[in-house]
Amino acid sequence: MARAEVFHPLPESGHLRLLTFNLQVGIHTSAYHHYLTRSWQHLLPHPKRRGRLDMVGKVLGQFDIVGLQEVDGGSFRSNHINQVEYLAGRAGFPHHFQQLNRNLGRFAQHSNGLLSRLPPAHVEEHRLPGTLPGRGAIHARFGEGPDALHLFVAHLALSHRGRKRQLDYLSELIMPLRHVVVMGDLNCTPDQLHAHSDFCAALPLHPVKPLLSYPSWQPRRALDHILLSDSLVADEVRVLDHLFSDHLPVAVDIHLPAACQRALYPHRRTLQS
Repeated sequence: MARAEVFHPLPESGHLRLLTFNLQVGIHTSAYHHYLTRSWQHLLPHPKRRGRLDMVGKVLGQFDIVGLQEVDGGSFRSNHINQVEYLAGRAGFPHHFQQLNRNLGRFAQHSNGLLSRLPPAHVEEHRLPGTLPGRGAIHARFGEGPDALHLFVAHLALSHRGRKRQLDYLSELIMPLRHVVVMGDLNCTPDQLHAHSDFCAALPLHPVKPLLSYPSWQPRRALDHILLSDSLVADEVRVLDHLFSDHLPVAVDIHLPAACQRALYPHRRTLQS
């Protein structure tokens, strides 16, 4: 199968195509009863999983930066395939990063992932607090100085108490930053997100148009989000078609202000915002 087309790291227009996707380890879920009948795939390999990853990779190749949740880092259940690395290769991303959140040895490697066409200046991983271990966030900085772009890929807890502690933790990281994207499976609706008053008050973030992403076969809840600082403009927001997982991918095209573009590429003449 041919690799996906490789796009320029940052279009002259200053637009970026972002996507967040909870992959659910490549399990094909299209009904509630599949949580029971296909639960064995969380522990054992499936012969069609690589083919599913190939199809997912073709879709991911249309974007500039992708955040992934519930990917496997290369264990028995994934046929020892590091799914972050594999998707980066299939989709033609030159830069990728895997965050291992829950290490079950050769049986499972629960991870978050980041795929990027832009070279990150710095990538840092954070262990998020919570009632149970195993949740994390990736913080990637693109460019230097106060106008650098900061992107967080996060997978938050199921419990309200755990999410509150995690949102409080993220707020301290994000508060001093100017151009920020937070995206991932936040496991809460927009109303539940806004109920965390400290998080909303402390951060210059606003959600792009919330879209129903769960369950993928009959979406009723908006659990997957892309949050933007006021300096970033969302041009188009959409959910993509069902890609096997129980979550739908959420995508947004954003426009970077001129100052942010200069921070990413200081030697390139940028268009005015």
